[in-house]
Amino acid sequence: MLKNVPIRKHGLAVFLAFFIALLAVGGQAFAAGGLSEYIAKVQPAELFAGADRFGDPIGEPAIAPVYKGADIAGYAYLNSDFTNSTGYSGKPIHIVVGIDKTGLVRGLKLVDHKEPIVLIGIPEARVVEALNSIIGRDLSRVASGAERPPQVDIVSGATVTVLVMGDSVVRSAVKLVRSGRLGDKVAATAASAAPVRKLDPSQQEVRDWQTLLGDGSIRSLRLDVGEVSEAFLRGNHKDAAEKPETADPKDRFIDLYLAPVSVPAVGKSLLGEEGYGRLAKRLKPSQAAILVAGDGAYSFKGSGYVRGGIFDRIELLQDGQGLRFRDRDHTRLTQIAAQGAPRLREIALYIIPDSFTFDVTEPWELQLLVQRSTGVRDKATLPYDLGYTLPERYVIVEAAPAQAAAQPAARPPAQAAAEVDQVDEEQVPLWVGIWAMSRVSIVVTFAGLLVLTAIFFFQNWLVSRPKLFGWIRRGYLLFALVWLGWYANAQLSVVNVLTFVNSLITGFHWEFFLSAPLIFILWAAVAAALLFWGRGPFCGWLCPFGALQELTSGIAKWLKVPQVKLPWGLHERLWPVKYIIFLGLFGLSLYSVALAETFAEIEPFKTAIILKFAREWPFVLFALTLLAAGLFIERFYCRYLCPLGAALAIPGRIRMFEWLKRWPECGSPCQRCAKECPVQSIHPEGQINVNECIYCMHCQELYQDDQRCPHMIQVRLKREKFMALSTPASRGQAPAKTVVTHKGKPIGGNEEAKGELA
Repeated sequence: MLKNVPIRKHGLAVFLAFFIALLAVGGQAFAAGGLSEYIAKVQPAELFAGADRFGDPIGEPAIAPVYKGADIAGYAYLNSDFTNSTGYSGKPIHIVVGIDKTGLVRGLKLVDHKEPIVLIGIPEARVVEALNSIIGRDLSRVASGAERPPQVDIVSGATVTVLVMGDSVVRSAVKLVRSGRLGDKVAATAASAAPVRKLDPSQQEVRDWQTLLGDGSIRSLRLDVGEVSEAFLRGNHKDAAEKPETADPKDRFIDLYLAPVSVPAVGKSLLGEEGYGRLAKRLKPSQAAILVAGDGAYSFKGSGYVRGGIFDRIELLQDGQGLRFRDRDHTRLTQIAAQGAPRLREIALYIIPDSFTFDVTEPWELQLLVQRSTGVRDKATLPYDLGYTLPERYVIVEAAPAQAAAQPAARPPAQAAAEVDQVDEEQVPLWVGIWAMSRVSIVVTFAGLLVLTAIFFFQNWLVSRPKLFGWIRRGYLLFALVWLGWYANAQLSVVNVLTFVNSLITGFHWEFFLSAPLIFILWAAVAAALLFWGRGPFCGWLCPFGALQELTSGIAKWLKVPQVKLPWGLHERLWPVKYIIFLGLFGLSLYSVALAETFAEIEPFKTAIILKFAREWPFVLFALTLLAAGLFIERFYCRYLCPLGAALAIPGRIRMFEWLKRWPECGSPCQRCAKECPVQSIHPEGQINVNECIYCMHCQELYQDDQRCPHMIQVRLKREKFMALSTPASRGQAPAKTVVTHKGKPIGGNEEAKGELA
C-alpha cells in the first residue's frame, strides 16, 4: 500500500492543476452578453415580416433598428437588458423582442436559457408556443393603463419558466414604451399632470382585525371548492373540474387576505409595534411591503419558490406592470398581531424590490393563479384578481408641479424607514424556513445515515453473521430506493457536481445549496464518507438507482436468470468509459451548462427515480434498457456508464483508512473473492480497486468464512486436527468430573440423593 501513496499525491496534484486550468479557461464562457451578442443569433425576418437587416445598436439599454428596405420597421431589444428575467435555473432567460413604433410586439426569439425542465424534459417548442401569445399585443395600451398586462398560456411542468419569460417580455416592453424611445406617438401616452398622492404620516392608529377589514385596510378573497370547480367547468376544463381539492364542494378553497404593511397604521396593527419597527429598518425610502395571508385547501405559496425561488401562484399588478416575488423578497410569519385576527395557515411578508415601480397610494391588484392537475403532468389554470385601493384616510393629495406632467407617478417614501435610525436586523434566510418545514424528512435521513455509519463501524461483527447481514443490506437498499428515492426524491446527480463548479465560477452562495435539505445532507455525508471509505457508501448503499439495480438483479438471480461475467481484460477496458463521460460533461459545462445538463441525461435517475417512469417513451426505454442489462450483468450502469460514480471516485482516492481486510493468499493462489465480487472490483492479483468498489462487503463475508475462504478453511482444519489429537489436560483444560446420577439427579456429595439410593 505504501507504494501507492506517491502516485495518489501526484495524481491528485495533476487533477487539481487540470481543474484550475479548466476553471481559468471555462470561466470566460460565463461572461454575460448584451444585445450585440445575442442579436447575431436572430434573423431580422424572425422579428418583422419582410425585414432584411439590423442597424447598429443605440442607446442604453441598447435597442437596434430593424430595416425593411430603406424604412425602419421597428426595433429589436433584449429583455434581460431592461428587466429581471431570472428563471427556475437562477440564470437569466434571454429573449430578443421585436416591437414597432406604436408599441406592438411583432416577433420574439428565445436565444439563450439554462432552464433544466426545458432542456431535458418539456419540448422547447411548447414553451415558445406559449410565449408567442404575446405577439400582436399592443403594449402601449398596457403602458398607458388602458389594458391589463397579457398573460401567457401556462405550460404544465414549466410554470415558473413560462411565467418569467412572459413577465420579462411584457415588463421590458412597457418600460421601453414609457421611455419614449420608440417615437412620438408612443411617447404621447405618458400620463398627463395629476395631483400627487402621498402617505399621511400622521395616521399611526393601531386598530383591530375587524375594523381593518371593515374600512378596506385589509381586502379579502373567499372561495369554496365548488365555486372553483364550476369556474373550471365554464372555462372548458372538465378534467380539472372533476378533480376538486376536497370531496365536499362547500369546503373552503381559500381565504386570501391582502394588506400593505409599509403603511404605518396598517403595519403596526398587523405586525405589532416591534414587528413594524423591524420592517421599517429593512425598507429603503423607495420601497413598500405587503402582507399576504391565506387559509383553506389551496396554498397561495405553492412549491415553486422552494424549487426555483419564485412564487408562481401570485403576481402583483399595477399600471401595466407585473411582479412575481422571489424567495429573497419573502419572510414567513407565524401569526398576525391585530386583536381578533384568525389563525391562518400561511402568512407571508413580501418586500417589493427597487426594480419594480410601485405606488401604494394608487390602485393595484394581487392575482392568484389557481392550478389543478388534469393528468400526470398537465395542469389547468384560472386567474382570480384581488384588487386593492388604499383608503383615503391614509392619503394626502397635493397639486402636481407643472414639470411633472410627462413623468410617471413617483413611488411613495417609506416614512417609517427614514424615521428609524437603528441597525438593521438580519432577515431570516429562506432556507431556515425550508429546513423547519422538512423536519420529519431530515430526522429520517439523519437516522438512516446513523444506521449506515453503525453498519460500517461494526462491519466485522455483522459480516460474521451472513444471514443477518444479508437481511440488513436488502432492507437498507429498500430504504434508499423507496424512501430516499421515490418518496423524498433525494437522488444525487452529476448535475449537482456541475452546478457546484458553476457556482464557484459565477459566485458561490450557501443559500442555494441549503434550499434542498436532503440533498445538502446527503452531499455532506458523501463528502465525509469519501475520507473514510471512498465512493462505496454512496454508490453501494445510498444511491436509489443503484439500489434499484441491485434489488432487480437479486430477483433475477432468484428466478435463475443466467448471469454474464465479462472477461477481466474486457471489463478493465470498459470501466474507464464512465470517467471519459464525466470529464466530457465537466468540460462541456465550462463552455455551456445548458448543453452539459442536456447530455447529463445519460443518467437515468430523473426518469426512474424522480419522475417514476412517467416520462416520454425514449427516456423510459433508455432507463429500462439499462435496468434490463443489469439483470444479466449486475450493476451494469454503475460499472461502466455512471458519471457521478466517476466524479466521486476521483476525490475518493484521498481516503485515510483501509477498512477492507485481505489475507496474504488473496490473489495468489486464491481467486475466490475476485470471482465472486458482484462488480468485479478485485484484481486477479488480489488487491481491491476502491475506485470501483461499492462496499457491498461480500469479500469481507468470505474473509471470515471458514467453509469457503481457503485461508480460513486451513485455519479451521488445523484447529480441528489439534482438537482431535490433544487431551483436555494438554490444552490446559481441567479434566471433566464423572458424576453419578440417580433418577436424573447427581449423587456424590449430595446426602439427600444418597438417602434415596439407599
